[in-house]
Amino acid sequence: MDDLKFLLAYGILAGVLFASIRKALHDPKSDNIPIVGSSGFLSSYRDALKFMHHAAELTQRGYDQYPNGIFRIARLFRWEYVVTGPRLIKDIAGAPEHVISFVEGVAENIQTKYTMGRDIAANHYHQQAIRTTLTRNLHTCFPDVRDEIISAFDEVLQLGSEWKSVTVLPAMMEIVARVSNRLFVGLPLCRNKAYLSNNVEYTIDVMRSAAIIGLFPPFLRPLIGPIVSGNLKSFQAAMKFLGPILEERLKKEEELGPDWPGKPNDLISWMLEIAEGEQRTVNPLALRILSTNMAAIHTTSMAFTHALFDLTTHPEYLLPMREEAERVIKEEGWTKAALNNMVKIDSFFRESQRINTLGPLGMPRRVVAKEGFRFSDGTVLSEGSYLSIAVLATHKDDSKYENAATFDGFRFSRERTEHMEHHDPGSNQDIFKRQMISTAVDHLPFGTGKHACPGRFFAATELKAMMAHLVINYDVEAEAKGVRPPDRVFGAMISPNEAGKVRFRKRQ
Repeated sequence: MDDLKFLLAYGILAGVLFASIRKALHDPKSDNIPIVGSSGFLSSYRDALKFMHHAAELTQRGYDQYPNGIFRIARLFRWEYVVTGPRLIKDIAGAPEHVISFVEGVAENIQTKYTMGRDIAANHYHQQAIRTTLTRNLHTCFPDVRDEIISAFDEVLQLGSEWKSVTVLPAMMEIVARVSNRLFVGLPLCRNKAYLSNNVEYTIDVMRSAAIIGLFPPFLRPLIGPIVSGNLKSFQAAMKFLGPILEERLKKEEELGPDWPGKPNDLISWMLEIAEGEQRTVNPLALRILSTNMAAIHTTSMAFTHALFDLTTHPEYLLPMREEAERVIKEEGWTKAALNNMVKIDSFFRESQRINTLGPLGMPRRVVAKEGFRFSDGTVLSEGSYLSIAVLATHKDDSKYENAATFDGFRFSRERTEHMEHHDPGSNQDIFKRQMISTAVDHLPFGTGKHACPGRFFAATELKAMMAHLVINYDVEAEAKGVRPPDRVFGAMISPNEAGKVRFRKRQ
């Protein structure tokens, strides 16, 4: 720990030097882009330190001043160009990867090379399996999802007729890990406690390590990254479980062909269908499964934790969602299609995601085209610029949402009902714009455009099935009536309180 403190102090001093060089070599093209905060060297560095604990306030100030433009916020070693307004958001959403890179923007945020490995940073073919094959198989695989939800809730929560306090985020990470891995690797591995624990610990380590590595200037990160990140340890642990399974799958495919009898319908099979060359070997495949776990566990467990905190803070939503879930299940049974008719549960999640973003900024990008990137308003950002969207401020804009700062769990289901009552059936395509999975320039939990989250269909299915199971089978209430555990905030990251608790019992 002392060595890390020394490195951090050294890194900050080196960063000041690095930032001063960047300042001296600043790009004159950005001079016309307004700054939120100070423009002086030392004062802007002070603002960058302030951003670590007040990012939402600084971003909101910029949004209020420039609601349809671009402004700059000082980060430790660079400027962050923050984009607002539907017109400019559409510019980003429609821009090709070779002009402004989503991959490189995300890599800066989570330090992919050091936290997940250079192979993951350079090659993202596994996302195609998530975007296409996994999504196509959600109906077929839903019985497995449902079965794992039942088993995981029973075994993780271990509830009876008496109220029991549960620390929500760790419990939800374990449940989400089980449910996700039922589709990723299947039984029995998806219930192996050591395997699941490694995936959860890896997820936590990626986010923790990324936050620490980002405190150092870029030229020190190759030195700091391997010291801070535990990705190698996690990979070695994962290989103990995944290695034999992957070897067996590859052997059967070689002996019996790609469609061998009894071939499991899971992520391993879906990746093997598209992997080529070196990627069709054990180590790269195991790394893909580990990284997919990180993405699934991190986002889905946080979304469910936020929703559960919202539900216990606003308990008036429990009975209407319970009634809806019971009615739909009675009419249609537990199916993927049935979830589509749980419009109140869908709306509750969409509203929870609107209020509780992963941070004040989203949709990160890096300009990679040598000629830079020109927005439709004429603003030009040079190659190497980092940009993002003021997501939280957009979601809390009263011009976009009535009483935008107020949680309204049935906001979107009410809009869908009103639309259907006042429009002819041929126009009902618009109601899909109000669903949880729908993206828009004013609703950005999953991003929008070319790089909208490829796993959002699975995440929505998982989340809604979990909530329907919860409201039908359990009672839940806040630890302290009306009190929501405060979020944890660090820099551009917001997460639900990892120590926050709610009280559960089996439904009475």
